[in-house]
Amino acid sequence: MSDPEQREGESSLARGLSLLELFSPDEIELSISEMARRSGMPKSTTHRLVGDLLRWGALEKGRAGVRLGVRLFELGHLVPDHSRLRELAIPFAHSLGAITNLTSNLAVREGSEIIYIEKINSRDLRVPHSRIGGRLPMHCTALGKAILSYSGAAFVDTVLEGPLTALTSKTITDPDALRRELAGVRQSRVAYDFEESQPGLFCVAAPIFARTGRVVGALSVTGATSRDQARSFSGVVLASAQALSHALGAPGAGRI
Repeated sequence: MSDPEQREGESSLARGLSLLELFSPDEIELSISEMARRSGMPKSTTHRLVGDLLRWGALEKGRAGVRLGVRLFELGHLVPDHSRLRELAIPFAHSLGAITNLTSNLAVREGSEIIYIEKINSRDLRVPHSRIGGRLPMHCTALGKAILSYSGAAFVDTVLEGPLTALTSKTITDPDALRRELAGVRQSRVAYDFEESQPGLFCVAAPIFARTGRVVGALSVTGATSRDQARSFSGVVLASAQALSHALGAPGAGRI
């Protein structure tokens, strides 16, 4: 294959994948015309790419358009790290939620964001800004800061170079202040979000480590805002994350 042909193939693949990102929990079905409008692609190109995605199984026909296909769900469950982590983490997340009466969350890194792979809702409090499959920036979430604190220096520098978007008036957007906070997280192994991602809520998180000692995610609880209350949950969150790390085979139960 010549270089121009290879670039065209890669471009078509990238454009096809970008069409899949148009779907959301609020819009699970879209027409080809709407997909063309939102993507900025010509309708003929969109129609051709949708046809390819339908044949492969990434999309399937709905009543008034197309929707994500079951093959994506099947492949998602084959991702080894995330699927094993989620499988092992569910009992810990349930236990953590039962002990604290708060919403418990499990997240992993995806680029410079976290993606929620499990969420156990509290009976007393719904956390609207997080959902399974949802994403948030690392710098303004306790889960993200817990992961970021144990990530490589080059990646941390990339995140801190921004942009550090403010989701609330309390989001830390100063790189130096955030770097100091990350250093504190490495000492305590616990990260906090005091209304930084959602007004009126706090979050306490601790990192999760794999057999190699590499950070692979974070576990947290979320509840109504109170610094003292948040800090009071740090021990049980840390213990749960370390127990999960131990189940994953991490050296020293994640104490690195």
